[in-house]
Amino acid sequence: MKNIVTAAVLGTALCVSTSLLAAEKASEAVSMAQIMELLKSQQREIDALKKQLAKTNKQVVISEQRIEATAETVESVATASESYAKIADWADKTHIGGYGELHYNDKNGSDNQVDAHRFVLFVEHEFTDEVRFFSEVELEHSIAGDGQNGEVELEQAYIEWDYAKNHSATFGQFLIPIGLMNETHEPDTFYGVERNSVEKNIIPATWWEIGAMLGGEIAPGFSYDLAVTSGLETPTSGKDAYLPRKGRQKGSKATAEDFAYTGRLKYTAIPGLELAATLMYQEDIAQGMGGDDASALLWETHAVYQTGNFSLRALYAMWDIDGDEAEALGRDEQDGWYIEPSYKLTPRLGFFARYSEWDNNAGDTADTQIEEWDLGLNFWLVENVVFKADWADQKNGEDSFNLGVGWSF
Repeated sequence: MKNIVTAAVLGTALCVSTSLLAAEKASEAVSMAQIMELLKSQQREIDALKKQLAKTNKQVVISEQRIEATAETVESVATASESYAKIADWADKTHIGGYGELHYNDKNGSDNQVDAHRFVLFVEHEFTDEVRFFSEVELEHSIAGDGQNGEVELEQAYIEWDYAKNHSATFGQFLIPIGLMNETHEPDTFYGVERNSVEKNIIPATWWEIGAMLGGEIAPGFSYDLAVTSGLETPTSGKDAYLPRKGRQKGSKATAEDFAYTGRLKYTAIPGLELAATLMYQEDIAQGMGGDDASALLWETHAVYQTGNFSLRALYAMWDIDGDEAEALGRDEQDGWYIEPSYKLTPRLGFFARYSEWDNNAGDTADTQIEEWDLGLNFWLVENVVFKADWADQKNGEDSFNLGVGWSF
């Protein structure tokens, strides 16, 4: 009996142990399945996150590329804007102008001619409010070159510096401050097809040299100019000997053994009135090429008066040249003068008359003085475009009838 009970107890214990072991194994199997499922789920989430991260990284790269492209565009626009601003600033400080004139000349004793007499361009640039550059290039008689009638000339190229209020300094090639025509000769600013004979042959206009000049206002309406420039180099023999017009060097490898010194005073305080006087001295206008020193003194004075439609201009100029050679030719004295009244019938139509006398051989006893009467009209199509006609009668010279058209801008 005891053995039977013992066997029953052992059997029961074995069954219980077996059941517990099976349950434990089942539990372990369930836990492993859950873990595997959890791992698979986490892996899926990781894979999804990786895909999202890759997509995000791609978007970041695209965004960075767009930002970089935008930055480059902004930089390019900024650079272009800066360039455009510089161009606009340059254009605002740079000015272009000019003038031109075409002529028809019917002269007694010579062939009639038509001529593209002048075409001129100005370029001016302001570096600052105080410093500026000015230039003028001129083509005369249409075609320049060997065997041609014309020439290309650099008439002006200078720097102007306002070193003080109402005072300036000029350095370079500029027009000599003398007369009425030399500094202001645009065709719409004067009467007559050709420039007047006195200023052309005596002063001689148009006259420019290389040098330095001071100018300014001493008092309201009272101004001055002082210049040191390359002077004349006149021929000393032949028909052109000691003629001032033939001695202009025009800044072309100009001989500078003897400088010219020029001073001018001008009064404009009264409206409509201009009074001026100029004195120029040069130690030797032949620059040492003659047999003796030909020291020369030129003085010029002029007056302009305008009231309403009436205007009156008058000018006198005289050379006094030392030296036996100039005296022997009668060219130790050369002088001339003119008077010119004009009247505007309308703002666009004006008439003028001019009487002139000049003599480039005033030092001799022969009758070499030329007298000239000019009568004519100007018709301004617009303010800066003018048609001209005049008739000239000369004693000891050529009579002529002239037509012209001129403009400035």
